[in-house]
Amino acid sequence: MTTGIEQTRIALDPFVTDLEGESARLRAAGPLAAVELPGGVPVWAVTHHAEAKALLTDPRLVKDINVWGAWQRGEIPADWALIGLANPGRSMLTVDGADHRRMRTLVAQALTPRRVERMRERITTLTHGLLDGLAGDVVDLKAAFAYPLPMYVIADLMGIDESKLPRLKELFEKFFSTLTPPAEVIATLTELAGIMAETVAAKRAQPGDDLTSALVLASEGGDHLTDEEIVSTLQLMVAAGHETTISLIVNAVVNLSTHPDQRALVLSGEVDWSAVVEETLRHSTPTSHVLIRFATEDVPVGDKVLPAGDALIVSYGALGRDEQAHGPTAAEFDITRETKNRHISFGHGPHVCPGAALSRLEAGVALPALYGRFPGLDLAVPVSELRNKPVVTQNDLFELPVRLTS
Repeated sequence: MTTGIEQTRIALDPFVTDLEGESARLRAAGPLAAVELPGGVPVWAVTHHAEAKALLTDPRLVKDINVWGAWQRGEIPADWALIGLANPGRSMLTVDGADHRRMRTLVAQALTPRRVERMRERITTLTHGLLDGLAGDVVDLKAAFAYPLPMYVIADLMGIDESKLPRLKELFEKFFSTLTPPAEVIATLTELAGIMAETVAAKRAQPGDDLTSALVLASEGGDHLTDEEIVSTLQLMVAAGHETTISLIVNAVVNLSTHPDQRALVLSGEVDWSAVVEETLRHSTPTSHVLIRFATEDVPVGDKVLPAGDALIVSYGALGRDEQAHGPTAAEFDITRETKNRHISFGHGPHVCPGAALSRLEAGVALPALYGRFPGLDLAVPVSELRNKPVVTQNDLFELPVRLTS
């Protein structure tokens, strides 16, 4: 068993020009692959399904950035483009153990299944309103539909003033991008935190029927969140709550457009739309890589060892097509496959995504409504011309030109 140090590191492409090829190379490198993040930051990636499930529940892997040897040694600059994802402030994303359980419990008490289900009517209204606004032969479906729907939904859920959404769009573009200039990184993080803090202050002064108000009110009890924790949790949920769903809707449309036989199955009612959602999550997972966990001691992974003090990312784009989990046809999009529900694209273990049900609900409303209005909808350009944004953590296209064919 080795540390794998002899292994050549796979540098993740900051421009994301070949996500499928890169994911395949990571998977071929074994369950623990040596990786270099943009900015020259060395980490390890878990790329196989079984090993990922094991590591995501391993208490030797923690979220505390102070465990990271490179961080302790000052090798990670404060203006690194991905620092907002590696060190996003104190929230349930960045703590473990009792603190994580405390925060997670309070969020779960606020984000109840009943609250999520109550969003269905609002999601349906927003969906049909956006569809009513689609006009012309060719439209950018991402800009006109897949982006605004999740953003309006998360704003409603969290109680964010809709007037702030255009600026939040600009800030989150910089937050996720690997190409954000160092001079803008800290300013972006500061402004994002400021908008979230303003929202928290507004809800403390005048609570409403929203998740932020619920967290603020919970913070007044004995087992509570601090203002810093509420602000960081709000930012986390807004970031994850819109980006994942945008990519889920976009990738589902691309897959159905490039697999007309699969589209026919779902349009005929032979296969349920939930199968499209789950197979898209597996095959074209919205989140390519999740940053970041840190080893408190040496952790064996396959025939290698993740060394103590090193960082681990979870490469969902690679493990979603792991043949050991999904069979020899894992690379194919197939809404009838038996393993479509076996994926862990929303995570696994204590830090599983708390917004998974909401994302599924949005896609489950949006996709049938979209194809109910435009059953012949198809790509307006060859799939080879679609381009990913420079975001190594997301499977995110610049645009999605489609023809609105009824």
